Amino acid sequence: MSSNRPYLLRAIYDWITDNQLTPYLLVDATVEGVRVPPQVIKNGQVVLNIAMRAVANLELGNDFISFQARFSGVSQAIRIPVQAVLALYAQENGQGMMFPAEDGEPPPPAPEGPDAGPSDGGDKPRRSHLRIVK
Repeated sequence: MSSNRPYLLRAIYDWITDNQLTPYLLVDATVEGVRVPPQVIKNGQVVLNIAMRAVANLELGNDFISFQARFSGVSQAIRIPVQAVLALYAQENGQGMMFPAEDGEPPPPAPEGPDAGPSDGGDKPRRSHLRIVK
């Protein structure tokens, strides 16, 4: 199943702009494919104003967000993979939506050691070490 993130981004963007507020995008700049000027990245993240008055040729696609924006007076092509978006919110009041990590990211490593759980050999699962205390 495809991600719902691009659809939610478009809906939140429309809601913010319909209320005459300024949409800001919080982006994880460490995600592969993020193309933003390096001088605007702080702590691996970047906040971008994506209001129509601040950007040109805004495209909120299913895979990428792209637009032209000026940084220090120089027009730059910006390209952001949708999975790199951490939040979209209104600058004036902070209302919007934060996004969780994408489902495509690798799961955390399985625990190791004697308490790692049952093995594939059909062993009986261990009972919990917790007990009810009255």
